[in-house]
Amino acid sequence: MNKKIKITIIALVLMLMTGCLQTFEHEDVVYYENILCLPEESEALDAYDSEDIDISEIPKCSEFSIISDSYEGIWHTFFVRPIAWLLINIGTKVGSYGLGIILVTLLLRFLIFPVTAKTAQQSENMKSAKPDLEELEKKYKNKNDKDEMMKKGQEQLQIYKKHNIKPLAGCMFAVIQIPLFFAFFQAINRVPVLFEENFLGIFVLKTTPLQAISAGELHYLIFVALIIVSTHYSFKLNKASTGVGEQAQQMEKIMKFMIVFISFISFSLSVGIALYWIFNSTFTILQNLIIKKRRERKVLQNV
Repeated sequence: MNKKIKITIIALVLMLMTGCLQTFEHEDVVYYENILCLPEESEALDAYDSEDIDISEIPKCSEFSIISDSYEGIWHTFFVRPIAWLLINIGTKVGSYGLGIILVTLLLRFLIFPVTAKTAQQSENMKSAKPDLEELEKKYKNKNDKDEMMKKGQEQLQIYKKHNIKPLAGCMFAVIQIPLFFAFFQAINRVPVLFEENFLGIFVLKTTPLQAISAGELHYLIFVALIIVSTHYSFKLNKASTGVGEQAQQMEKIMKFMIVFISFISFSLSVGIALYWIFNSTFTILQNLIIKKRRERKVLQNV
């Protein structure tokens, strides 16, 4: 099966696993129906009461447990609920749910570092192989018959072997990051107390830049800028590892499209989600820079 088809299938399966968030609107504020613990603001409690949504069986956030009394499926049990529990408990201990989101983001990235580091190393290996791959492209330029393509494929595999490149290993980062992002997104949205805080005294965690601009609060645009910059720089570090020839051109177009797309949706991301995105991307940047420096030192030692 084609590698692109495999990746697409995996992504679709992961997205289907996430389920959906049920929302309702009360006095121009969006609330989530399937919350994991009770809100603390009286306005939020009134909103649920006005919509006749029964939340009497839902525990207080201070009493929220990582283990549920009933099994609620793999996705909820092993992804959403543990992250929600971490966000509540770490946020409570440090006295700030905004800081709690940042710390949980970094904690999760440290936990999956062994896997993501291997993916970053594959990118560096691809950079080393790029001159050989470019020569291969020149050698087989305008040669499209079956035998020549088979020879090209065999030589490409030899180049991959020489530079210790494992193509599927480069996909592991995306395979892990997709469910983590959706789990984080659901956990934050389903724990009202996380949204009921003023981060640094001037940012409401549930507010999006679009809502803030409508209210004349332009300082929220800093999150849009940080999302765009961190995403752009993260993509830029991987630009040289996107292959050669037509493949490189296609990947560059995809990256440009993704940056434009992320720039657009950043206006609709709440401050809580934006904090996750920014610090997750920053961790990726630092990780890739460290691995890049290690590779450069290794090359110098072998000279």
